[in-house]
Amino acid sequence: MQYIKVIFSFINIKEYQQDLFINELADIGFNTFEDTHKGFAAFIDEDSYSHMHLNDVLVQFEDEFEYSYTVTEIEAENWNEEWEKNFEPLIVDDSCYVRATFHEPQPQYQYEIVIDPKMAFGTGHHQTTTMMMQYILDTDVKGQSILDMGCGTGILAILASKKGARELTAIDNDEVCYLSAIENTELNNIDNIIAICGGKEVIPAHNYDIILANINRNILLDQIPVYAEVLKTGGLIFFSGFYEAPDLQMIKDACEAFQINYCDHKKIGDWVAAQFKKA
Repeated sequence: MQYIKVIFSFINIKEYQQDLFINELADIGFNTFEDTHKGFAAFIDEDSYSHMHLNDVLVQFEDEFEYSYTVTEIEAENWNEEWEKNFEPLIVDDSCYVRATFHEPQPQYQYEIVIDPKMAFGTGHHQTTTMMMQYILDTDVKGQSILDMGCGTGILAILASKKGARELTAIDNDEVCYLSAIENTELNNIDNIIAICGGKEVIPAHNYDIILANINRNILLDQIPVYAEVLKTGGLIFFSGFYEAPDLQMIKDACEAFQINYCDHKKIGDWVAAQFKKA
């Protein structure tokens, strides 16, 4: 399989504008993003790429900032070289060390996660993933049943498993993410994560103690009624992938309709992660 690499360069772009731009690109199939000196590179598999869809996104931002871009094709076998050049180990809250297979282990950290992205979103470096990991580190998940929606590489489910979660279901509607989650589960010697490819329609008829959902506002709003069905009374939901205003209030309103109450939230840059509890 070949991939399309689009390198964007910007003039006078603000952080929140770049985040919004990346979010729109993700909605049309781009699933990996790497910072560059003047902007970022975005990757998508060739079969999913549409110049028309890309142009539709660019039109939305043409009056907000100046940009230029180049489009190139890369072979699948070159993908490892691409991300190895840019993937740096990550330390979250001085207790979780996220590394790739080519980094040396660091046994001084309580939790170590090995991630091979393979074009899937979720190495822990994005603010939303980092905040979700912080919530998991701060939460007693031992013996809990957990649903991870929009699992990407499976990093959140893997961390929860390492913290003692009893059983985990990891779901993503992107086949690359689904396969990546399976591979990363094996890399971390974990046997209690079941990966499923699909959306809300494939969520098992099961009662979960905790739901992790790091996606985006619109998908979260669409899926909250299903989360409410499968979340146990007293269960927790951790959301991320949206902004403080107006997104957080929209999430709160949608949850209140199902007696899922807001507890608190974190913020890094313009991104928010929030904790809710089912009454």
